[in-house]
Amino acid sequence: MLLPSTRKGAQRARRVAVAQLVRWRLPYETAEHVVAELAANAALHGRLPGRDFRLALSATGTRLRIEVTDARAERLPIVPRPVDGDAESGRGLLLVTTLADSWGVTSGPFPAKTVWAEVELTGP
Repeated sequence: MLLPSTRKGAQRARRVAVAQLVRWRLPYETAEHVVAELAANAALHGRLPGRDFRLALSATGTRLRIEVTDARAERLPIVPRPVDGDAESGRGLLLVTTLADSWGVTSGPFPAKTVWAEVELTGP
């Protein structure tokens, strides 16, 4: 699904992901946070005027793969490190690292990059 590279687009990505996981009858709490962070990063750091970002979800068994593709391949995510307790930003990928079972970046086709995360879905 293509979404505008804006805060509202990132918020919509979160709502769409939750709705899809509910339709699939899969737990969504952890995935909701991961989608929110990846979409927010795409809207903030991967934004090019006039270019959307793409959200893709796929589930195999109890594993969910979340992919967010933006148009800024030259802006690779920085490996998270602990942030100052007073910092107002910089926690997004740290949260993804904590919540996801794995995550990474795939480049291409130029000028795109895809940041992906995989979450083991457990619970009700």
